[in-house]
Amino acid sequence: MSTVYTAMHMSDGIVDAPTSVIFGVIAVLVIGVCAWRARTELDERTVPLAGLVAAFIFAVQMVNFPILPGVSGHLLGGALAAILVGPYTGALCISIVLVVQSLLFADGGVTALGTNITNMALIGVAAGYTSALLMYSIARRRTKNISVPALGIIAFLAAVIGTVCASMGFVLEYAIGGAASASLGTVATYMLGTHVLIGVGEGVITALTVMAVARSRPDLVYLLRRSRAARQEAVSV
Repeated sequence: MSTVYTAMHMSDGIVDAPTSVIFGVIAVLVIGVCAWRARTELDERTVPLAGLVAAFIFAVQMVNFPILPGVSGHLLGGALAAILVGPYTGALCISIVLVVQSLLFADGGVTALGTNITNMALIGVAAGYTSALLMYSIARRRTKNISVPALGIIAFLAAVIGTVCASMGFVLEYAIGGAASASLGTVATYMLGTHVLIGVGEGVITALTVMAVARSRPDLVYLLRRSRAARQEAVSV
């Protein structure tokens, strides 16, 4: 049995041309907003980290891990990027990785680039970061100091949520303009089931990476810096 690689990289022809164009336009517009807003997340310290995050995600996405017989997955990186460098910068990092993979390594179709960016760089990042921020805020209400293992748990859960939400983006696109013969119910069941398992692998990698950075340079973790700045603003008010 040949191995099926399924971690959101859509190939050409899975959705029809109008759907590809629509989500291509959405991707361009939203990434443009992210590029503008990323200035609020970056400074002299974090710009090199953003480059390292993009390079790390690119490298790790090339490594597939088995989840079922004949099915493999790989890191999406949305939650990881958002937690470390912020949601806007994180979306840019994932988008750059997807463009390079599509144009230079034929990993993901060129006409499907807009849908892939929408799913992984926009939906995955937004869902991963929002869930991480919500869980971190709840944890902060219970205790002043969040331990590194607790941060790892938050990162793990955020990565699982981001992965599943990104897969549901694919299901939405397929529902709008699916060009393959498989039924929507079959696609939705398959995508949900496999990406819950992929999310576990994603969560482990994300948690280990975030904990490693938090132990050595907690000042570089955007989620921690953002929460600290919000608390200082609340105190000043």
